[in-house]
Amino acid sequence: MEQLWSPWRSHYIQSFSSETPAKDECFLCTAAMSDMSKDEDLLIVGRREHCFIIMNRYPYNAGHLMVTPYRHVGDFSEVQPEELYCIMQTLQEATEVFKKVLKPHGFNIGANLGQVAGAGLPGHIHFHIVPRWNGDTNFMPVLSDVKVVSESMEDMQKKLSLAFKK
Repeated sequence: MEQLWSPWRSHYIQSFSSETPAKDECFLCTAAMSDMSKDEDLLIVGRREHCFIIMNRYPYNAGHLMVTPYRHVGDFSEVQPEELYCIMQTLQEATEVFKKVLKPHGFNIGANLGQVAGAGLPGHIHFHIVPRWNGDTNFMPVLSDVKVVSESMEDMQKKLSLAFKK
């Protein structure tokens, strides 16, 4: 029997808590307010006027990104029009970046609004964009509840950061 090691997954599992994180514990706010020199370590691949693009540390697929406003806002109806416009433009830009860099066959784009809808961070709205390929759902996730991500986060961060700068 072969073994598949995924030690990063244990960090994700240990990050769950029965308590809801306080507003000042928001990792997206921490990233948004960080100095740009820390973008690589924080997995930020681009910054725009009203939002930024950050890699999902626990991706569903290689390249899984999140686009989020800088402002800490969790209620969709409270997102300002300029933030919405910037987010939508950035999601559109991300599809073009993915087409050039990763050449996926399709995309999943969406937001989980509220904890019961699957939002891991319900207090800071964010939109996921996940590149998809024919055959990326195979026996591993279906039978074993295991997803194989074939490229390191560091390599992917460098590729995507460079592409979002162009």
